[in-house]
Amino acid sequence: MARVYVGIGSNIERARHVTAALDALADAFGELRVSTVFESEAVGFDGSPFYNLVAGFDTALGVGELSRTLKTIEDRNGRCRQGPKFSGRTLDIDILTYDDLSGSHDGIELPRAEILKNAFVLQPLAEIAPQERHPVDGRSYAELWDAYDKQKQRLWPVKFFWRGELISRTG
Repeated sequence: MARVYVGIGSNIERARHVTAALDALADAFGELRVSTVFESEAVGFDGSPFYNLVAGFDTALGVGELSRTLKTIEDRNGRCRQGPKFSGRTLDIDILTYDDLSGSHDGIELPRAEILKNAFVLQPLAEIAPQERHPVDGRSYAELWDAYDKQKQRLWPVKFFWRGELISRTG
């Protein structure tokens, strides 16, 4: 079994699509480690704010099969793939890490570069996997978050319920 962390984002009907993503991931992979849900401004384009979080789980699927499974979940939630790369979306689920793999695997570049670039990926990853190490950089996600320039991107936690439980709170 491989330990996988995925980034989840939505800026269209955010609560509905994040809930749908968590439901689909839990149904497919079992128990999830789920970070706080953060709201952040759109990065790379003018658009509505996003909800972002990270989920971790174990899987026996290979990288390519996992990627296809995640794309199916996105598609079932109305993901439009014809628009520009940086645009609004119902649901985006990206493989951030797959065990300690690095390089290109089944056409997926691992670990995902956004881990080191975007607060909306690094902060929730550091929250649920603080002692795990970036497969290339070597520092823990907690160390990477401590060193991150927090003025680059603003994030704020949001209150979020999933399956009847409060999984994220403000402040």
